[in-house]
Amino acid sequence: MELEVPFNESGVDPYGLSRAHLAQSMTLLKLAYRHYFKVEVHGMENVPARGRAMIVGNHSGGFALDAGCVIASTFFEMNPPRLAQGMAEKFIAKFPIAAMWATRAGQLTGLPENAARLLEDDRLLMVFPEGARGTAKLYKERYSLVNFGTGFMRLALRTRSPIVPMAFLGGGEAVPTVFNAVSLGKLLGVPYIPVTPWLFAIPLPVQLDVYYGEPIQFEGDGSEEDDVVNGYVEQVKERIAAMLEVGRRRRKGEA
Repeated sequence: MELEVPFNESGVDPYGLSRAHLAQSMTLLKLAYRHYFKVEVHGMENVPARGRAMIVGNHSGGFALDAGCVIASTFFEMNPPRLAQGMAEKFIAKFPIAAMWATRAGQLTGLPENAARLLEDDRLLMVFPEGARGTAKLYKERYSLVNFGTGFMRLALRTRSPIVPMAFLGGGEAVPTVFNAVSLGKLLGVPYIPVTPWLFAIPLPVQLDVYYGEPIQFEGDGSEEDDVVNGYVEQVKERIAAMLEVGRRRRKGEA
């Protein structure tokens, strides 16, 4: 079945998603997803087939392997396919060609208001509340979580969107970062450059895992006190941490 997106006669949707660019991107992504990383997905049935939802997960690895696997899994494993869309990191805007390609492939750059619009249009939004700090984890920190931002929770409350917790494993093994070259990254216009034992951060063909937990619907309208929102965020973080532990044990053959 085809992706349920309102493309116009030119094959472009209201957010700039291009049918042609999406097809090209998915062809390349499928090769990596199916054959290079041999991604295994657990709990795909927990992602709603239709309607608004927010996939909230952890970062792992120095590159956006996590986002790529979420996008690929919802597109290739669901029927009809769904496109998980997210807000690209701000530094992408410094690279016009990359920013244009991201937008045409369905990933938004720019204002957070776009995320609210996506949900109000009953789209599937993916969020990584660890932010850029999460992608900077070293190999020894690959199964850990850094502090979550709270903006995603207020957005979920305002738009009454269920949250689907997601745990991603294997990125730290694919890109075993031992050091982040911050100064070099600044020269190149990015937050940092991950350095591996062989210097170059070329992802290894490591099998990756994606876990989706049962959706959580929080009550509220987004105007709650900080301590209430922080409590909700902690619940999501704990759920993801629990899935990471299950996945870690399975990868080690302990479960």
